Amino acid sequence: MVKSLRDYKAIFFDVGDTLITIPAARVIMQQYLASKAMHRGEEQIGELFTEAFRLFYYGKQLDPFEVCTPESDRAFWVKLYHYILQRLGVDEEQWTEEQVHQCCHELYHLFTAPEQYALFEDVKECIERLSREGYKLGIISNFAPTLSSILEHKGILHYFDPVIVSTEVGLEKPDPAIFSLALERSGLEARDVLYIGDHDRNDIWAPAQVGIDAVKIKRYDYHTGEGIHSLRELFAL
Repeated sequence: MVKSLRDYKAIFFDVGDTLITIPAARVIMQQYLASKAMHRGEEQIGELFTEAFRLFYYGKQLDPFEVCTPESDRAFWVKLYHYILQRLGVDEEQWTEEQVHQCCHELYHLFTAPEQYALFEDVKECIERLSREGYKLGIISNFAPTLSSILEHKGILHYFDPVIVSTEVGLEKPDPAIFSLALERSGLEARDVLYIGDHDRNDIWAPAQVGIDAVKIKRYDYHTGEGIHSLRELFAL
């Protein structure tokens, strides 16, 4: 059971769909594909992004736990983009497999660039308040190696220590070992940490395995179950 916020010494966060988002993902992909003479509607692309995330990310089977590397992260996203392109009818465009493969890798680079991301509107205000009130803040995220540059680009990297990125430490959620590593690096006990994230297994189940309390944040309609919709709700705990 989650305690009162004041009973914790530290708040650690997931990043994607918790602190940051790509607000114009469908538009970015639409424009990219149009540059390749593949014209598809923004709404269709958006629906397929949601479908692909549900299938590949929220429905991903993660046991046994895998070693995470920059290469495995890229392979995951390339597979997801390949699925979207297939569902958009890339075969009808008579693209070669090599062209599809190249497109997927270009999309990976496009969607890991810092300038494509934005903070959710409540993030900076709440991070600043938590820091001002004396909480230690940290990051535990399954993300590409560009994460620190993204957080720096958004002006919030300096608030967080430790910053644990899956592709840098060779572990990925839901392996509880990545949470144990964060405790080791921070010098904190599990009972002193509250974790915030959007994924039931990665961000709720996994930290619980090492004794860390967690709260789910529900930024989108496809986030189900109990949780908060804004970081501002943390202060009511």
